[in-house]
Amino acid sequence: MKTTPFATKHIELGAKMVPFAGYNMPIEYVGINQEHNHVREKVGVFDVSHMGEIWVKGPKALPFLQYTTSNDVSTLLPGKIQYSCFPNGKGGIVDDFLVYCIDQQTYMLVVNAANIQKDYDHLAAIAPKFDITPGKELYNASDEISILAVQGPLAIKAVQKICDQDVTNMEYYTFKKLTVGGVKDAIFSITGYTGSGGCEIYVANQDANKLWEALFEAGAEFDIKPIGLGARDTLRLEMGFCLYGNDIDDTTSPIEAGLGWITKFNETKGDFVDKELLQKQKLEGTKRKLCAFELQDRGIPRKGYIICDQNGTEIGVVTSGTMGPTVKKPIGMAYVTPEFAKTGSQIFIKVRDKLLKALVVKPPFYKK
Repeated sequence: MKTTPFATKHIELGAKMVPFAGYNMPIEYVGINQEHNHVREKVGVFDVSHMGEIWVKGPKALPFLQYTTSNDVSTLLPGKIQYSCFPNGKGGIVDDFLVYCIDQQTYMLVVNAANIQKDYDHLAAIAPKFDITPGKELYNASDEISILAVQGPLAIKAVQKICDQDVTNMEYYTFKKLTVGGVKDAIFSITGYTGSGGCEIYVANQDANKLWEALFEAGAEFDIKPIGLGARDTLRLEMGFCLYGNDIDDTTSPIEAGLGWITKFNETKGDFVDKELLQKQKLEGTKRKLCAFELQDRGIPRKGYIICDQNGTEIGVVTSGTMGPTVKKPIGMAYVTPEFAKTGSQIFIKVRDKLLKALVVKPPFYKK
């Protein structure tokens, strides 16, 4: 099992460590709900070094990414970030990820930890058609980079103390290269998966502990705390964000998942994997749609629970569910037949032999 450069820190701080995507990772320190609320109210630090980084470089980088991704990469300027996905050629999703535009011939893809090799293999199979050589213009740097996600309303105040440039007015989905905590050439981005603001800091593995020490020293006055992956999941679910392996996977299309906004069919985008199929789905509709719901009866929805209509007829399945620590409601996401995916629809979650009432709502569940 792999470890991140911060593993010793987690263990020293008493984290409960669990296997996750091939890594030994902290699931919680003092409790998921407490950590969740700390991020909502103050500032927390997530070790997300298990995430993958794949570089695509050279004169064919842009046409290659235009073909392999769903979004229009040509709209990206240097310093901008884009959310996208890889259609798999069969109507499903290989992975969802972020595209960082360093310049028009250099891009960094930040992919999910469990999918690093799968993503790389998928891209490597297509790369030769664009005169891109795996291991050269297409390069997997995942084992070389560490990432700390600093999240919460006080996050930017804390990190500004150790940055050599102003980061207080950076726009969402942008990044800079700067010195952070004495570490030069760090990539500093504003994306986040919690809905509470913050940033991500990418550094070389050998600089990881230097960054950690500087960050926690600077953040002490803001009550900075380390946060486990358990709270990362509840925070993202309160925002209605998809999690690969739950809400999207190789069997779900971006149109079904409500990701039509990152699936572009314009002229600048041109041809891409699954274009015709996805365009047909967008025009004609799909047999199921991802929706968000709040449970009205007492209970907690869990992944895999069956969803029924009022007559007990099966109409879908829960993909993510929890008791939202901030919203204090049982919430979830699910695929249902289209007529039940509309906001305000009444659905029923089957828990053991009971049908619990739920209402389809418009995400996010958490609103500042």
